[in-house]
Amino acid sequence: MLNVPQIRSDFPILATEVYPGVPLIYLDSAASSQKPVQVIEAMDDYYRHTNANVHRGIHRLSEEATNAYEAARAKIARFINAPDPAEVIYVSNTTEGINLVAYSWGRANIQAGDEILLTEMEHHANLVPWQVLAEEKGAVIKYVPFLADGTLDLTAVPALLTERTKIFAFTAVSNVFGTVNPVKQLVKLAHDAGAIALVDAAQAAPRMPLDVQDWDCDFMAFSAHKMCGPTGIGILYGKRALLEAMPPFQAGGDMIRRVTLEGSTWNELPWKFEAGTPAIAEGIGFGAAVDYLNGLGMENVHAHEQFITNYALEALSEVGGLRVIGPPASQRGGVTAFTLEGIHPHDIAELLDKDGIAIRAGHHCAMPLHHKLGINSTARASFYVHTTTEEIDKLVASLHRAKKVFRL
Repeated sequence: MLNVPQIRSDFPILATEVYPGVPLIYLDSAASSQKPVQVIEAMDDYYRHTNANVHRGIHRLSEEATNAYEAARAKIARFINAPDPAEVIYVSNTTEGINLVAYSWGRANIQAGDEILLTEMEHHANLVPWQVLAEEKGAVIKYVPFLADGTLDLTAVPALLTERTKIFAFTAVSNVFGTVNPVKQLVKLAHDAGAIALVDAAQAAPRMPLDVQDWDCDFMAFSAHKMCGPTGIGILYGKRALLEAMPPFQAGGDMIRRVTLEGSTWNELPWKFEAGTPAIAEGIGFGAAVDYLNGLGMENVHAHEQFITNYALEALSEVGGLRVIGPPASQRGGVTAFTLEGIHPHDIAELLDKDGIAIRAGHHCAMPLHHKLGINSTARASFYVHTTTEEIDKLVASLHRAKKVFRL
């Protein structure tokens, strides 16, 4: 298990008082995680001592910046067990990674009448790009339904995968239910049907080991900012053969091999998909975040989240009128969305904020999921490596106070 008191000392923001005498209790890591001092210092060190553009200079600073930036890519490749760092493409976030696949691979391979398979629990980032593509190409989108407990109806998948299915894109961990989906099984079903598989790992990468070779997924996208890293950078992993066959997503500097007035040829992987000056400091910070999580051990991170989630679900069950959305702790990550009878989720979040407790309220970029449940929004508490049982107790106490405010 993790040494949580030591870990908490690594996160400067956790010493913040939201209001005078009211310490911060941060339960919104599913939206964006806090950053340990190791990541902050790595980025600060770059700006203080190595600030230069990468790939384009032969002076010492440029070479040092390039080495640090590319070393981070290699760390990330090892983190997900990618066969080759060249298969790890820097993008701005998970959303851009999925859009890259939809625009580049999708527009080259999806035709009228082809089918795209998604699930009903997808984040908008893994839904809207495919809707745009399907409308443009005349393709058909199908959806794997979820069951009342927030798990996928796996029995429905084989029938939904047909000879016309080109891609099955799905989340590894739901950002609302917290459901941990059987990625390896779903990828195999896609491949057996002749389709490729894309995994949205935005909520999985921060909280459990990833292994793209074991999963055998064709694409996988995730963001640094949910896993102790900076905003503005993420990763698209893709199998080399697919990436090499895909046209560039954006054009400009660094993604070219040669340019003439008559035409251009493209750079090799991974730079073919990385036009323009990249997020250099963020890439270095991403590498530092991977170092930090590796130091904790992803199995330990996952075990701590399961422990905290189980504790939270038991504690929340004591709040009358509260309904937790999704499966039991054994089937979910550290994400707990809920409703509280008689109080709108936005009011819950505002009242909890007065006690220094930061949670999320709304549809969490998953409007179709909420529509199927017959609710407009939920409150969501999400946990991470620094979350303690004492913070969960304060969450429950604050919810009881919220009920008193509303005289419930």
